[in-house]
Amino acid sequence: MLKKTHCHFCGGLLSKKYHEGRQRLYCDACQMPIYENPVPATCMVTVDARDRLLLVKRSVDPKKGWWCLPGGFMELGETPEQGGLRELAEETGLKGKIDMLLGVTSNHSTLYETVMMTGFLVRSFSGNLVAGDDADAVAWFTADDLPEIAFDSHWKFIKLYYSAYANTRPSDL
Repeated sequence: MLKKTHCHFCGGLLSKKYHEGRQRLYCDACQMPIYENPVPATCMVTVDARDRLLLVKRSVDPKKGWWCLPGGFMELGETPEQGGLRELAEETGLKGKIDMLLGVTSNHSTLYETVMMTGFLVRSFSGNLVAGDDADAVAWFTADDLPEIAFDSHWKFIKLYYSAYANTRPSDL
């Protein structure tokens, strides 16, 4: 993980200072703490009428070559829902409709330290399935044929879906 050394407001050097109950980066020039927050991301648990799960094979690090849910980082000006639907379209070619919020969790990241992940359920979609953006492949998987999943946060949403909302369950749940 990259270490922050300069204030993103004024460019001054940062130090560590005990502020608001914990050690934080602090800019003496601005007289302000530099708050470090999780990076927001979304993922889509997309299932078809046969209760198969849509996964994408990552073409980029981290976890290049692993399977995961369609998703990614939110952009400025987007809601979590808009970001998730944009990522679904970019990675799979599908235009979806969100059924419900599955939940919010966090995942450790070597680059960003903490990613805050919002998961949504999509059962209604249209379009032609095609791997795009940062996906090498895209495929539907049955509950008992799931590959190893790249991120713990994605696996949490998959398990939640299969334990609470699906007609089928993976044998390892």
